[in-house]
Amino acid sequence: MKGILTLISILFLISTYNSALAEETKNQAKEIESITYAIDNCIGWFKEKDLNLLLSIVADDSNFISVHPTDKIVRGRAGFEKSIPVFMNPKFQYVRHEVSDLKITISNSGNVAWFYCRLNDINTWEGRPANWENARWTGVLEKREDRWQIVQQHFSFASE
Repeated sequence: MKGILTLISILFLISTYNSALAEETKNQAKEIESITYAIDNCIGWFKEKDLNLLLSIVADDSNFISVHPTDKIVRGRAGFEKSIPVFMNPKFQYVRHEVSDLKITISNSGNVAWFYCRLNDINTWEGRPANWENARWTGVLEKREDRWQIVQQHFSFASE
């Protein structure tokens, strides 16, 4: 009888563990989906020029930083917002964007994530190409008020 109770206890523990593991996997997949949405729409907002979408993704604080392939470094949300009129200009038009080779890691605490990907950001300015092709894009997101927001990003081009 003691052996049967031990076996039942072990099977119960295994079942509970498997349930908890399945729930954790489900939650992790949901977080990855939310992070992917934020990363994609940090560029994709431009298709409809949905400024509210963009501003919901970029952290609203002075610690935000965006490093561009040129010498441009944008510091803070206020600095970021100074570039918005350029994007809203009707001369600047979205064509398409592609995020590929996306790798996302979520911290053990679950409220910070970092990513790496390749980006093709295809646009026109007055009908002429204004593209970032095969750019490397890395960044850090933080979960704030149940929303993933980019707090740091860096774009670069391969030197080869």
